[in-house]
Amino acid sequence: MMRTAQTQHPGGGTVFGFPLKGFGLFTSLLLSFASAFFTFFATTCIAIFSLLAWNLIGGHTVNYANSYLYVGFPAGVVVLVIALPVFGALWVRARLRG
Repeated sequence: MMRTAQTQHPGGGTVFGFPLKGFGLFTSLLLSFASAFFTFFATTCIAIFSLLAWNLIGGHTVNYANSYLYVGFPAGVVVLVIALPVFGALWVRARLRG
């Protein structure tokens, strides 16, 4: 009566449980830009709170706009530059196999 559920992964792996097979062009572009968008805001949030602590504890007056310029934007661009080829390669591989 008890049967274990088996997940099927025909021809593709997974990352954090998400299948890496069958992405279309739009999905690949959307995932690339969404990952860069999330990275931008996550790193900017961490940088703002770090500057807040730095300013309060040390008595400094560092401008919070520096967190966007020197942390958030470069991190988002780096992730976008990495994510576009990765998801583009997944799309090309799906096109060649399909």
